[in-house]
Amino acid sequence: MSSFQTFAAKVRPFARVVSVVMIGGAIAACSEAKTETVEAVRPVKVVEIAKTSTTRELDYSGAVRARTEMNLGFRVAGKITERVVNIGDKVKPGDLLARIDPTDFQLAVTTAEANLAAAEKQVETARLADQRSEQLFAKKFASEAQREQAALAYRQASSQRDAAASALSQARNQVGYAELRSDQSGIVTAISADTGQVVGAGTPVASVAVDGEKEVQIAVPELEITQFAPGQPVKVTFWSYEQILLDGTVREVAGSADQQSRTFSVRITLPDDKRVLLGMTARVAASVESGQKLVSIPLSALAKQDGKNIVWVVKDGTDTVHARGIKVADFVADGVQVAEGLQPGDLVVAAGTQFMTENLKVKLPEQRAADNATN
Repeated sequence: MSSFQTFAAKVRPFARVVSVVMIGGAIAACSEAKTETVEAVRPVKVVEIAKTSTTRELDYSGAVRARTEMNLGFRVAGKITERVVNIGDKVKPGDLLARIDPTDFQLAVTTAEANLAAAEKQVETARLADQRSEQLFAKKFASEAQREQAALAYRQASSQRDAAASALSQARNQVGYAELRSDQSGIVTAISADTGQVVGAGTPVASVAVDGEKEVQIAVPELEITQFAPGQPVKVTFWSYEQILLDGTVREVAGSADQQSRTFSVRITLPDDKRVLLGMTARVAASVESGQKLVSIPLSALAKQDGKNIVWVVKDGTDTVHARGIKVADFVADGVQVAEGLQPGDLVVAAGTQFMTENLKVKLPEQRAADNATN
């Protein structure tokens, strides 16, 4: 064995010991790194609760309608032979809308004319008989009873003639009723019957929205109907024209609920604006007294915990969040109105509530952090 081999054999045990020591040190260092904890701080967006309010906003959608809308139908029954107008057509008083077959009514006129002619002949005959009896009675050649009978026959014939004349006028009216005409200026909004259809008297054939004042009709549930009264001011906006904001007035509140929807119809009068068209979708907003103090928060700030409504509130001086139960009063267009659980000045987490846990350290916006430090 050479001297080098002898030296290597002596050094090998010491190298093994050094390797074991180094590996042990590395493992210990890793263990210390793993056990070291770093406190997480999550940036959050917060809102400060403003002063409380005793009013709340009611928001309903509806449709623009004419204040007066007529459902027009024939005054007599018959088969429709012609429909002149279509939906959207403008009509004026006297304009023809539809026509039914007038044949039977024209025959009735002919019959009534013949009956009137016969009645007039009967009146002439009775008049001559009455005059003759009056002359005979004056010469004592006829009794008083004969005189009275002739006079009565004349009056009866005259009455029959008047009845025949009325029947003729009625028959002529029936011919006129075979044509359906508009009573006022407006626009045709619906067609309920068409050519070839047999309709009864009064059956709606066309609907005409009368020109003039427009209004919005909304459906209000029974829990809120007491908040509306005639003369109450409201704000009206339109989905198709967001720039239009009109001051409306409640004109009418239904006295009973609809049997199917169980809601009450409320009609809001609109000021004259040519941009507002029939059928447009409108949004009606009304401010009403709630009877209790309410605070508003964004919808994103509302969270659920164990089935209850909560918000995450930042505790002053600690920058940690804590869950707080609240009582929701209403949902409005810009958020949620809270009746209980929050006070003016509270800082509420407005976004990312799903990441919040009790006593979680959070980082406020720089300006808000500076304000807290000052306070």
